[in-house]
Amino acid sequence: MKIKIVSSKEEIETLETGDKIIHLAFRPSNTDVMTLVTRCPSIKALHIPNSYKRTLSESIEMFLTMQNIALLEGDVWGHRKDINEYFEVPETTIDAINELKKQRHSEKEIISRFQEAKLSPDLIRFILNS
Repeated sequence: MKIKIVSSKEEIETLETGDKIIHLAFRPSNTDVMTLVTRCPSIKALHIPNSYKRTLSESIEMFLTMQNIALLEGDVWGHRKDINEYFEVPETTIDAINELKKQRHSEKEIISRFQEAKLSPDLIRFILNS
C-alpha cells in the first residue's frame, strides 16, 4: 500500500490522478482539499496529522464523508520525502493484519500490535476495513 506524501499546496497540482491514499504534511484549507479531490478522483483516504485534523471544518469533513473518502489521523514516522515521495506499508504487514482479523483478534488488539510498526490506529482500521 503506497501513501503519497504531499508537503505543500503547490504539490497538489503534480499529483497523479490514480493516487488512492494521500498524506498531507501541511495544514490544508477547504480549497486545498477540494482541489485534491478534483485532481485525484479515485482517492480513497486522506491521512493527516492530528493537529491538522482538528482544524478542518465540519463542512469539509462532511464533504469527504459524502465522497466516501476516509479521513485518517496520523503521521508517517521516519519517512524522508527527499528519498521517496511515497510511504509504503509493506504487503507483509497488510497480510499480517488481515491474518489476525481472520483469526478473530479484536480491532483493539490488532491496533496495539501494529502501532509498534509506527502505523496510526486510523490507518490500521482502514486496512482492516478495506
